Amino acid sequence: MCGRYTLIKKDRILEVLQNFTLKVNLAAEIARWNIAPAQDILIATNRAQPTLEKARWGLVPPWAKDPSIGNKMINARSETLAEKPAFRKALAQRRCLIFADGFYEWRTEADGKTRTPMYIRLKNGDLFAFAGLWETWNSPDGPPLQTCTIITTAANSLVRPIHDRMPAILPQASYADWLAPQPREAAAMVALLHPYPAQEMEASPVSRLVNNPRSEGAALIQPAENPNNSANKSDSEKPPPSTIQGRLF
Repeated sequence: MCGRYTLIKKDRILEVLQNFTLKVNLAAEIARWNIAPAQDILIATNRAQPTLEKARWGLVPPWAKDPSIGNKMINARSETLAEKPAFRKALAQRRCLIFADGFYEWRTEADGKTRTPMYIRLKNGDLFAFAGLWETWNSPDGPPLQTCTIITTAANSLVRPIHDRMPAILPQASYADWLAPQPREAAAMVALLHPYPAQEMEASPVSRLVNNPRSEGAALIQPAENPNNSANKSDSEKPPPSTIQGRLF
Protein backbone atom coordinates (compact mmCIF):
# COMPACT_ATOMS: atom_id res chain seq x y z
CA MET A 1 0.00 0.00 0.00
CA CYS A 2 1.03 3.62 -0.43
CA GLY A 3 -0.78 6.48 1.29
CA ARG A 4 1.94 9.16 1.57
CA TYR A 5 5.23 9.89 -0.17
CA THR A 6 7.85 12.55 -0.85
CA LEU A 7 9.10 14.15 -4.05
CA ILE A 8 12.08 16.33 -3.23
CA LYS A 9 14.64 15.58 -5.96
CA LYS A 10 12.36 16.83 -8.73
CA ASP A 11 15.28 18.03 -10.85
CA ARG A 12 16.41 14.42 -11.29
CA ILE A 13 13.25 13.51 -13.22
CA LEU A 14 14.38 15.05 -16.49
CA GLU A 15 17.75 13.32 -16.15
CA VAL A 16 15.90 9.98 -16.08
CA LEU A 17 13.28 10.90 -18.70
CA GLN A 18 15.34 12.92 -21.13
CA ASN A 19 12.69 13.12 -23.86
CA PHE A 20 10.01 14.51 -21.54
CA THR A 21 9.13 18.14 -20.98
CA LEU A 22 8.25 19.74 -17.63
CA LYS A 23 7.13 23.25 -16.80
CA VAL A 24 9.32 24.76 -14.09
CA ASN A 25 6.41 26.19 -12.11
CA LEU A 26 4.61 22.82 -12.17
CA ALA A 27 7.63 21.05 -10.69
CA ALA A 28 7.88 23.60 -7.89
CA GLU A 29 4.17 23.24 -7.12
CA ILE A 30 4.19 19.44 -7.04
CA ALA A 31 7.40 18.79 -5.05
CA ARG A 32 6.58 18.26 -1.37
CA TRP A 33 7.65 16.37 1.76
CA ASN A 34 4.19 14.98 2.57
CA ILE A 35 2.17 14.19 -0.55
CA ALA A 36 -1.27 12.80 0.33
CA PRO A 37 -4.31 11.31 -1.47
CA ALA A 38 -6.74 13.70 -3.18
CA GLN A 39 -3.88 16.13 -3.87
CA ASP A 40 -2.51 16.98 -7.31
CA ILE A 41 0.65 15.02 -8.07
CA LEU A 42 3.13 14.78 -10.92
CA ILE A 43 2.86 11.87 -13.37
CA ALA A 44 4.68 10.84 -16.56
CA THR A 45 1.98 9.54 -18.89
CA ASN A 46 2.26 7.13 -21.81
CA ARG A 47 0.83 9.60 -24.30
CA ALA A 48 2.40 9.59 -27.77
CA GLN A 49 3.85 13.02 -26.92
CA PRO A 50 5.95 12.46 -23.75
CA THR A 51 4.82 14.88 -21.04
CA LEU A 52 4.92 15.27 -17.29
CA GLU A 53 1.49 16.31 -16.14
CA LYS A 54 -0.62 17.03 -13.10
CA ALA A 55 -3.22 14.51 -11.90
CA ARG A 56 -5.32 14.13 -8.79
CA TRP A 57 -4.27 11.15 -6.67
CA GLY A 58 -7.28 8.81 -6.53
CA LEU A 59 -8.41 7.27 -9.81
CA VAL A 60 -11.88 8.14 -11.12
CA PRO A 61 -12.98 5.75 -13.91
CA PRO A 62 -14.64 7.34 -16.97
CA TRP A 63 -17.93 5.62 -16.13
CA ALA A 64 -18.08 6.95 -12.55
CA LYS A 65 -21.09 9.10 -11.66
CA ASP A 66 -19.28 10.92 -8.86
CA PRO A 67 -15.57 11.80 -8.60
CA SER A 68 -15.62 10.98 -4.87
CA ILE A 69 -15.01 7.34 -5.82
CA GLY A 70 -11.39 8.39 -6.29
CA ASN A 71 -10.98 8.57 -2.50
CA LYS A 72 -11.20 4.77 -2.43
CA MET A 73 -8.91 4.22 -5.41
CA ILE A 74 -5.60 5.68 -4.35
CA ASN A 75 -4.06 2.21 -4.78
CA ALA A 76 -4.64 -0.70 -7.17
CA ARG A 77 -3.50 -4.25 -6.39
CA SER A 78 -1.21 -5.64 -9.09
CA GLU A 79 -2.74 -9.12 -8.74
CA THR A 80 -6.24 -7.97 -9.79
CA LEU A 81 -5.54 -5.16 -12.27
CA ALA A 82 -6.65 -7.22 -15.25
CA GLU A 83 -9.93 -8.20 -13.55
CA LYS A 84 -11.22 -5.00 -11.92
CA PRO A 85 -13.45 -2.89 -14.23
CA ALA A 86 -11.96 0.27 -12.73
CA PHE A 87 -8.42 -0.65 -13.78
CA ARG A 88 -8.27 -3.17 -16.62
CA LYS A 89 -8.72 -0.73 -19.51
CA ALA A 90 -6.25 1.72 -18.00
CA LEU A 91 -3.74 -1.12 -17.60
CA ALA A 92 -3.94 -1.75 -21.34
CA GLN A 93 -3.96 1.86 -22.51
CA ARG A 94 -3.22 4.48 -19.81
CA ARG A 95 -0.15 3.77 -17.71
CA CYS A 96 2.05 6.28 -15.92
CA LEU A 97 5.10 6.68 -13.72
CA ILE A 98 4.81 8.53 -10.41
CA PHE A 99 8.21 9.73 -9.19
CA ALA A 100 9.21 9.76 -5.53
CA ASP A 101 12.27 9.62 -3.32
CA GLY A 102 10.60 7.92 -0.38
CA PHE A 103 7.24 6.86 1.04
CA TYR A 104 5.64 6.58 4.46
CA GLU A 105 3.96 3.61 6.10
CA TRP A 106 2.72 3.09 9.66
CA ARG A 107 4.02 0.20 11.78
CA THR A 108 1.68 -1.20 14.42
CA GLU A 109 3.57 -1.72 17.68
CA ALA A 110 3.32 -4.60 20.18
CA ASP A 111 0.49 -2.96 22.12
CA GLY A 112 -1.72 -3.22 19.03
CA LYS A 113 -2.69 0.45 19.28
CA THR A 114 0.41 2.58 18.75
CA ARG A 115 1.31 3.25 15.11
CA THR A 116 4.79 4.49 14.31
CA PRO A 117 5.34 6.40 11.04
CA MET A 118 8.18 4.89 9.01
CA TYR A 119 9.99 6.51 6.09
CA ILE A 120 11.10 4.04 3.41
CA ARG A 121 13.53 4.87 0.62
CA LEU A 122 16.42 3.55 -1.46
CA LYS A 123 19.70 3.19 0.42
CA ASN A 124 21.44 5.39 -2.12
CA GLY A 125 18.83 8.12 -1.62
CA ASP A 126 18.06 8.29 -5.34
CA LEU A 127 14.82 9.07 -7.12
CA PHE A 128 12.57 6.15 -8.13
CA ALA A 129 9.18 5.64 -9.78
CA PHE A 130 5.95 3.93 -8.77
CA ALA A 131 3.97 2.15 -11.47
CA GLY A 132 0.62 3.88 -11.89
CA LEU A 133 -2.51 4.16 -14.02
CA TRP A 134 -4.27 7.31 -15.15
CA GLU A 135 -7.72 8.23 -16.43
CA THR A 136 -9.68 11.31 -17.51
CA TRP A 137 -13.15 11.83 -16.06
CA ASN A 138 -15.45 14.19 -17.95
CA SER A 139 -17.39 16.27 -15.49
CA PRO A 140 -20.96 17.20 -16.54
CA ASP A 141 -20.51 20.73 -15.21
CA GLY A 142 -16.81 21.48 -15.27
CA PRO A 143 -13.47 20.83 -16.95
CA PRO A 144 -12.15 17.26 -17.42
CA LEU A 145 -10.51 15.79 -14.34
CA GLN A 146 -7.28 13.81 -14.75
CA THR A 147 -6.68 11.28 -11.97
CA CYS A 148 -4.31 8.44 -11.16
CA THR A 149 -3.63 5.54 -8.82
CA ILE A 150 -0.46 3.91 -7.48
CA ILE A 151 -0.16 0.17 -8.04
CA THR A 152 0.84 -2.01 -5.09
CA THR A 153 2.41 -5.46 -4.73
CA ALA A 154 3.09 -7.85 -1.87
CA ALA A 155 5.66 -6.38 0.53
CA ASN A 156 9.32 -7.35 0.40
CA SER A 157 11.16 -8.57 3.51
CA LEU A 158 12.03 -5.02 4.62
CA VAL A 159 8.49 -3.65 4.40
CA ARG A 160 6.63 -6.80 5.55
CA PRO A 161 7.07 -6.14 9.30
CA ILE A 162 5.54 -2.70 8.70
CA HIS A 163 2.77 -3.52 6.20
CA ASP A 164 1.82 -6.46 3.99
CA ARG A 165 1.67 -4.27 0.85
CA MET A 166 4.08 -1.83 -0.78
CA PRO A 167 4.03 0.36 -3.89
CA ALA A 168 5.20 -1.29 -7.10
CA ILE A 169 8.55 0.39 -7.80
CA LEU A 170 9.73 -0.10 -11.37
CA PRO A 171 13.41 -0.42 -12.27
CA GLN A 172 14.57 2.08 -14.88
CA ALA A 173 14.97 -0.75 -17.40
CA SER A 174 11.16 -1.16 -17.36
CA TYR A 175 10.23 2.51 -17.85
CA ALA A 176 10.09 2.33 -21.65
CA ASP A 177 7.83 -0.74 -21.65
CA TRP A 178 5.51 0.74 -19.04
CA LEU A 179 5.24 4.05 -20.90
CA ALA A 180 4.74 2.54 -24.35
CA PRO A 181 1.88 4.52 -25.95
CA GLN A 182 0.47 1.50 -27.76
CA PRO A 183 -2.12 -0.76 -26.07
CA ARG A 184 -0.36 -3.66 -24.35
CA GLU A 185 -1.40 -7.12 -23.18
CA ALA A 186 -2.33 -7.18 -19.51
CA ALA A 187 -0.13 -10.19 -18.75
CA ALA A 188 2.95 -8.47 -20.16
CA MET A 189 2.35 -5.37 -18.05
CA VAL A 190 1.59 -7.27 -14.85
CA ALA A 191 4.80 -9.26 -15.36
CA LEU A 192 6.75 -6.01 -14.80
CA LEU A 193 5.31 -5.57 -11.30
CA HIS A 194 7.31 -7.12 -8.45
CA PRO A 195 8.32 -6.24 -4.89
CA TYR A 196 11.44 -4.08 -5.11
CA PRO A 197 14.64 -5.78 -3.80
CA ALA A 198 14.72 -5.34 -0.02
CA GLN A 199 18.51 -5.19 0.11
CA GLU A 200 18.43 -1.92 -1.85
CA MET A 201 16.04 -0.18 0.56
CA GLU A 202 16.02 1.12 4.12
CA ALA A 203 13.35 2.18 6.63
CA SER A 204 13.51 4.43 9.69
CA PRO A 205 10.96 5.77 12.22
CA VAL A 206 10.16 9.46 11.81
CA SER A 207 8.19 12.19 13.57
CA ARG A 208 4.46 11.87 14.15
CA LEU A 209 4.11 15.28 12.53
CA VAL A 210 3.85 13.46 9.22
CA ASN A 211 0.47 12.07 10.31
CA ASN A 212 -1.04 15.47 9.57
CA PRO A 213 -1.16 15.95 5.76
CA ARG A 214 -0.76 19.69 6.27
CA SER A 215 2.71 19.22 7.78
CA GLU A 216 5.63 19.98 5.48
CA GLY A 217 9.40 20.33 5.59
CA ALA A 218 12.62 18.35 5.86
CA ALA A 219 12.01 17.60 9.56
CA LEU A 220 9.36 15.06 8.53
CA ILE A 221 11.92 12.57 7.23
CA GLN A 222 14.55 12.96 9.96
CA PRO A 223 14.99 9.68 11.88
CA ALA A 224 13.24 9.82 15.26
CA GLU A 225 14.86 8.12 18.25
CA ASN A 226 11.62 7.90 20.25
CA PRO A 227 8.76 8.57 17.82
CA ASN A 228 6.17 7.17 20.25
CA ASN A 229 7.01 9.65 23.02
CA SER A 230 5.44 12.59 21.23
CA ALA A 231 3.69 14.98 23.59
CA ASN A 232 0.96 15.59 21.03
CA LYS A 233 -0.98 12.51 19.89
CA SER A 234 -4.27 14.16 18.96
CA ASP A 235 -6.75 12.69 16.48
CA SER A 236 -5.55 15.22 13.91
CA GLU A 237 -2.20 13.40 13.88
CA LYS A 238 -3.57 9.94 13.19
CA PRO A 239 -3.10 8.53 9.66
CA PRO A 240 -6.07 9.81 7.61
CA PRO A 241 -8.98 7.51 6.59
CA SER A 242 -7.86 7.65 2.95
CA THR A 243 -4.75 5.62 3.77
CA ILE A 244 -6.99 2.89 5.16
CA GLN A 245 -9.50 2.98 2.31
CA GLY A 246 -6.67 2.35 -0.14
CA ARG A 247 -6.27 -1.19 1.18
CA LEU A 248 -9.48 -2.25 -0.51
CA PHE A 249 -7.89 -2.44 -3.96
